[in-house]
Amino acid sequence: MYFLALLIVVTFTFYVFYKIKQVRSRRPMEKKWLSAKASIALGLFVALFGLNQLFLFPSTLTYFIGGLFTLIGLGSCWAGFKMYKHVLPYAQREAKELDNQ
Repeated sequence: MYFLALLIVVTFTFYVFYKIKQVRSRRPMEKKWLSAKASIALGLFVALFGLNQLFLFPSTLTYFIGGLFTLIGLGSCWAGFKMYKHVLPYAQREAKELDNQ
């Protein structure tokens, strides 16, 4: 359970890190790319939080809520990964064009 708690803290830290980088970025595609990475980190955070609750409090209500958190988190992680794959070539092209200028 300490391992899950450590992973929860790490994923939340990555979420904050990518959100700060997204706000500070001036390139539009890079913003979307960083948003996708932040979405993946937030999805993992929510999923791990739900999983942790399943181990800490064994009751029917906790199983329902923890399962819901886990499913929502995994869905957010999956959507973020799909967005990441879609935006990555555009962000790379944008970076090359701006570096060449």
